[in-house]
Amino acid sequence: MAEPQYWILVGSAENLEATQAHGFTVQGFKSRHRKKAEAMRPGDRLVYYVTGIQGFAAIARVTSDAFEDHTPIWKSKDPKKAAEDYPWRVQIEPEIALPPGVYLPAEDIALQLHHVQKWPKDHWRLAFQGQLHRIDEHDYELIRTALVQAANRQSVAP
Repeated sequence: MAEPQYWILVGSAENLEATQAHGFTVQGFKSRHRKKAEAMRPGDRLVYYVTGIQGFAAIARVTSDAFEDHTPIWKSKDPKKAAEDYPWRVQIEPEIALPPGVYLPAEDIALQLHHVQKWPKDHWRLAFQGQLHRIDEHDYELIRTALVQAANRQSVAP
């Protein structure tokens, strides 16, 4: 079996909630990301980055190859793209999910990520423009470790 690929999925809190409402069983990608979706394989990991909040919220494991479906689940915030139905999809299962409304601030680890090194330090947020990005195993493990620690803090919080 091939080594897993790692991806950062950038989206709104509302779209994360839509994925959560579907039990973290399916994830859709915008129409322009067909080739990236088709490159995904079972075993790949999706890291959820929430725009506006600038935080990581979850990691899911891809459990299927990509397929096309136009059932409305997610919404684009761009009024010009209101018809976008995120047609390229994969089935997923959750690995780590912080409680709804709880996020790991990306700023805490962003400058340690290889993916972010392409931008000037004070513009690290540019690394999270666009919906879908491949990342390396180093970045995935760094985010995963921080999410596990954040989840553990949540479970012991009063």
